[in-house]
This record gives sequence, structure tokens and C-alpha cells, in this order.
Amino acid sequence: MKLLEPHDRRSFLRAAALSAGGAAIGGAAIAAAPLFAADPVPRSGKAKFKFSLAAYSYRNLLTGKPPKLTLDDFIADCAAMGLEGTELTSYYFPKDVTPDYLRHLKYEAFRLGLDVSGTAVRNEFCHPSGPERDRELAEMKRWIDCAELLGAPVIRIFSGSARKGQTPEEAHKLAVSGMEESAHYAGQHGVFLALENHGGLSTKIDDLLKLVGDVKSPWFGINLDTGNFQGCSTADEAYADMEKMAPYALNVQVKVAIAVKGKKVPSDFSRLARILSSSGYRGYIVLEYEESEDPRTACPKHIEELRKAFA
Repeated sequence: MKLLEPHDRRSFLRAAALSAGGAAIGGAAIAAAPLFAADPVPRSGKAKFKFSLAAYSYRNLLTGKPPKLTLDDFIADCAAMGLEGTELTSYYFPKDVTPDYLRHLKYEAFRLGLDVSGTAVRNEFCHPSGPERDRELAEMKRWIDCAELLGAPVIRIFSGSARKGQTPEEAHKLAVSGMEESAHYAGQHGVFLALENHGGLSTKIDDLLKLVGDVKSPWFGINLDTGNFQGCSTADEAYADMEKMAPYALNVQVKVAIAVKGKKVPSDFSRLARILSSSGYRGYIVLEYEESEDPRTACPKHIEELRKAFA
């Protein structure tokens, strides 16, 4: 069976819609209608939620010389919390990660009944042509290879920020080019890339959606992070932005507080659940804990709160 090349989202979906008058892909029929570059993620069935925990939640335990815990310990804690998945942030892997180490983590997760729900990287796509940009793109591709071996279906990525002397238009073009090249490579390895609303070019919702619309790949979408809304003045504005992002979400990371204009507002998990249910989101709800309480004590409580809100 020949796999589809990761062409742009518009061509991919139009071909599906026109085939046999809107024939089913994976059991889901897509109506033959005008489609644009930033089409929502095609889904079928009603909303479905699974739960995971980001290793970033344990950042103070997974760092240090020596660290207090290993990723093995984190995976075991995820299993003890009754989660369906574990998100293994790349920051806490050995610098020179080996295939054997990735296979070991995959083994540990599967042995304990967990999916590797995803992974996450640091990156900067706004470097101009030259050695720095080449290194960024090479590192992204290296981590796509790692994700494939690990069994992680999605990688959370950043857009980057305009470099000194760049216009917003130049930075946008560089980011789109870098994400499109990376998404093409990711699609060849069966891995999705999910752009987070993390600041830089993705601080404001219109800029984020323009990036998503301009990256032509069905292997690309949004990592909806419920905590990062510095471009909003109020929590209500942040939830309105979440509604706009939800149709394009490949992954959702949930904070227990929303950052708006330099202050934190407690998250409303029930309101988020209604937004994601209305959008038909099917996938992982990943707790990313950033507060000061010991995460081994706090995370199980917040996971239970999430389960009740999304029930």
C-alpha cells in the first residue's frame, strides 16, 4: 500500500471530498465543499477525551545533578494516576539520545499500559538562511526520527520570534518555511507537528491562525495550551481564543491557571470541556502543571478534577 505524500491540507482534503462524491476516509465522509488551507482537523464521531501528564510538570524533579527522578519514575507515576498516556518532554532526555534508550522508554510505557501521547521540543524557526537555521531544521528532523521510534504521534513545537532587524512579514515567512519543511519530513515518518500558542509569532490568535493557514501540510495543526494568553486582556478573551483554536487542535495541554497580561486566573476546566466537546475534539487532554506545590501531590488531584469536568 502506497502512503500518501504530505501535500498541503487543501489538496489532501479536496481529493478526499471529491473521491466518489465525498467518499469516506477512515470511515468518515468529508463533504465536497470549498476548502481552504486552514481547514479544521477532519474528525468523525462525537468528542472523545483521554488523559495524559506532561513531563514538564516534573521539571524540578527531572533536572539537577543528579536529578531526583528519572523518566522511568515519571512514567510509573503516570500509570499510578490511572492515566491513559504519558507525554515525554525532550528536555529531560540524555543529550545524545540513543535508539536503545527510546526503545526502553517505549517498553516501560507499554508495559504499564500507557500510550506515549506525545513529546515536545524547543525550537526557533525565525533564523535567516545560514548555519543557525540549518542546525534548527536538522535538530527538528532528528527529533522527528526519535518520536517515530518512541511511538509518539505528535510533537509540540514553537514558531519562534522575530530576530533583530526582521520585519513581522519576514519572520512569518521564515517560520512558515521552516514549519512546512519540518511537517513534510514529519509526514514521511507518520508524526504530526502541533504549533503551540507560546509567544513570539504565535502570541496573538490572528497571527497564530495565519501561521497554521499558511503551512501547507495535513500533518500540521495546533497544540492548544490553555495557559498562554499574554495577548489577551481577560480570561473571557482567552476562552474565546480557545474556541477559535479548538477545530485545529491536534493536542491540548491544560494549565491550572491562565496567564493573561502578566496575571494568573484559575482555569475553568468545565468551560474548556464544553469548548472542546463543541468542536468535536478527539484526543489527549494533557495536564502541564506549573505551580509551586509538589507535582507528585498536586497532579493526581488535578487529573481527577479534569476527569470530572470532561465526563
